[in-house]
This record gives sequence, C-alpha cells and structure tokens, in this order.
Amino acid sequence: MSVLTERVCRTIDRYGLFAPGARLLVAASGGADSTALVCLLREVAPRLGIELAGLAHFNHRLRGDASDTDEQFCRTMAGRFALGFEVGRADVRHEARRLRTSVEDAGRRLRYEFFAEAMARLQATHVAVGHTRDDQAETLLLNLLRGAGAAGLAGMPSRRGAIVRPLLDCSHQDLVEWLAAAGIPFREDESNRDRRYLRNRVRHDVIPALVSAVPSAVQALARAADITRAEDEYLGRVAAEAFRACSRVTERELCLDAQALVGMPLAVARRVALLALRERSSGRYVGFQQVERLLALAAGRVKGPLKLPGQLAEQAGTGQVVFTSTESRGVRVTNRSSPSGNYFRAPLSIPGEVLLGDGRSLSCELRPGGLETAISGTAVLDRGTAVLDRDQVSALAVRYRRPGDRFRPLGLGGHKTLQDLFVDRKVPRGERDHTPLVVDRDDRIVWVAGHVISEDFRVSERTRAVVILKLRGERD
Repeated sequence: MSVLTERVCRTIDRYGLFAPGARLLVAASGGADSTALVCLLREVAPRLGIELAGLAHFNHRLRGDASDTDEQFCRTMAGRFALGFEVGRADVRHEARRLRTSVEDAGRRLRYEFFAEAMARLQATHVAVGHTRDDQAETLLLNLLRGAGAAGLAGMPSRRGAIVRPLLDCSHQDLVEWLAAAGIPFREDESNRDRRYLRNRVRHDVIPALVSAVPSAVQALARAADITRAEDEYLGRVAAEAFRACSRVTERELCLDAQALVGMPLAVARRVALLALRERSSGRYVGFQQVERLLALAAGRVKGPLKLPGQLAEQAGTGQVVFTSTESRGVRVTNRSSPSGNYFRAPLSIPGEVLLGDGRSLSCELRPGGLETAISGTAVLDRGTAVLDRDQVSALAVRYRRPGDRFRPLGLGGHKTLQDLFVDRKVPRGERDHTPLVVDRDDRIVWVAGHVISEDFRVSERTRAVVILKLRGERD
C-alpha cells in the first residue's frame, strides 16, 4: 500500500470511524478530493473488512452544463467500479432565496438530506465525505473570523453520526499528486476560484500567506482544531449538567436561576445561557450578542423584558430569569396557563433528536426497507416508537397541542380532533398539554407521541425506506 493509503487507514483506526462489516456510501463530486476518496476506500476495503455500497452525487445546478458534466463523470466512475449510483438534483439558488439563507447553507442542507435518503436506498451504514486537512484549516479560520467560540474553532469532527471523514489527515496536494501518479482523472470546479466567496479568498489568499510565513501552518491549524474539539466536548458536558441543575423547563416557559448563572465561571455561564436561549428559539440562530445580553439581564445590569430569538426573557421577583416563547410574528405569549398560548416548536432533523426539557427526548432515524426490515433484529414496537414512510414526511418538527388540532388516526378511516382522541383513550387532562406532537412542513400531525400515527404517513407495500421515531425517558 502507498504512504497515503496507510495514512487513511491510520485515520480510520485512530478515530474509530467504522468497524469491519460497515457498508459505506461515498459522497462524490467529481473533484480531486472525492475522487481520491473513492479510489482510496476501494483499495483499503478488503484490508478493513468493509464494503462500498455506492457513490452519491448531488447536482446543485449552479454551473449549468458543467454541473451536468460533473454528474456524468461520477456516474461513469460508479459504473467503472461496478458500484451503485445515487443522484440528487435541486435548484440550490432558488432554495436559498426561499429559505432566506446563503447558497452555501442551502446547498449543505439539501446535500445532507439527500445523503440520508441515499443511505437508506443503498442500505449503507455510513456516508464518507472527502474533507481534507486543508478544509479543516479553512473552516477553523472562517469560524475564527466570525468570532466563534470553542465549538466553531473545533472545526469539523472526524465523525458525526453516520458522516465520516477519512481524509482529514491528508492534504489536498497529497491527493492531487497521488491521482496524477496513478493516472486517475478528476474534474475541476471553476467556482472554487471565485473570490466572491469568503472561503475561496481564505483558500487562495490567506492560507498561502500563512504558509509563506509558517510552512507548517495548515498542520498547526488542524492540530489546534483537534485539541479544541476535545476541550469543547468536555465543557459541553459540564455546561449541560449545570443547565439541568439551575433550570426548570415546561412546554410554556423556562425558568433559570439568575444567581446560579452569574456565579458560574464565565466559560460555563456562556454555554448555559446558550442552552437556555436555544431551548425557546424555535430553531432561530442564537449568537454571542444574545448570550451576552442574557448574562447582563441575569446580573441585573440591564432591565427586561429582552426580545431574544423566538422568545422574551425577563427577571422575576424570585431571582429567576423567565423565558416565554413568542409567535413567529414576534407576538408575546400572554396566556401562560392555556394551550392556546403554547408556541413551542423545535425542528427535528432526519436523523436527529429534540430534548424536550422535562427529562424526555424525541429522536428520529432513517432505515432502509419497509416495516419488516425496520423492526427486524429489534424489540417489538412499543407505544414509544412509531414507524413512518420516509417518502411521505418532510421538514419534521416537535410541538404540543393547540386548539383545533385535527388529523387522521391510523386505521380510523377519517379525521378526528386531537381532543376527541385524548378523551377516547382516557388520557388524563394533566398529560394532554405535555404530549409531544410530531408535525410536518405543513403542520400536519404525523405522530401523537406514545399513541398513534396519522394514516397519511403509514408504511405500505411501496415503502422503500422508513423513519423511526422514539420517545424516550419519563417526564420529571
């Protein structure tokens, strides 16, 4: 094996990216990094006891004919290696306008949603992506320029869920030279030289300047990210425990012990404040300025109420900071005792998890095949588990009941109000406001957690992949 191949094997072993028997889907763009990734993983697969399930290519439709040529290049490569091929396509620029976000962010979201679906279709256990040491250094610098904390300066993890990065210890130049020596062609993306994008300016201007001053700059930045990641993970555990100790969370409001928060070390206090803000942000972005405003409120340096992402925060006479959710229009929740005042809504990614703040969590995972495949080798489904047809669900979120909620309970053949369902099932009144609901993009009820799914999302003989929802824990 080549020196580069041995390095990839060491990276896989060092970070425990996957075990023998893994079935990998390889993300392929056609560029040098992803093409090298495909070839290197094919070379090490017999030694590691793994299998390549296929290639996955996402066409962003940003470069006209060039994007289609990239797609065809990857399709041809998959055919040459006798691998499965999955392709996804989307007008990323249009999606970015619709979501009011950057093209890069929209592309990332769509790309990883596609990878999850492709994994299910090819029955893969992991998705391998071609990020290199250079990408890691760029990511750290970009996050530093944005004023990120330890989480941002930790860069990209070698493994996050099913996503693995076997090339993080390799440089882009190493890969290009390896491909050239082997006579393996790859595609050049001209947009990578477009200096309108900040990442490209960092790549072509900032990094070379740093390397000119310190030849080992890229390696040093990547090492710094690795060190910071371990420290960030530790501080994250400390902050999570501190948050649990000083907070009380219900579906309507969050109360935080102001004195306890102010008495924490600043590094921990900032993280606890961030956790508190995210609890009621309904997925909105929370940044450093919002964290600092909350700490100032807790210390009494500013008076509330403060308008923060998706919520209002104010000091209560009991030494508490109380957070209440607001509607998307920014209207304050005024009736805390009524379900009509409950505007909690947390996005649930596929795969992903929502912490309900009361000792419970609601998780989501994707599996290939129909119902039999989904439950084979697992325990019999219980009340805390639901299985859905992946093709029928999109943009899931978790919320609690609201007046007028209706849906089509599985097997009933018609619509029913949520209130009637609770009455029929003899759900105690005190539990009805605390029963999580999984809803879709159009706010249709997908699952009344612990009870019944909607007929609209059931698994059928045409199901190719399933989404499994699990409600875990007991309410405090």
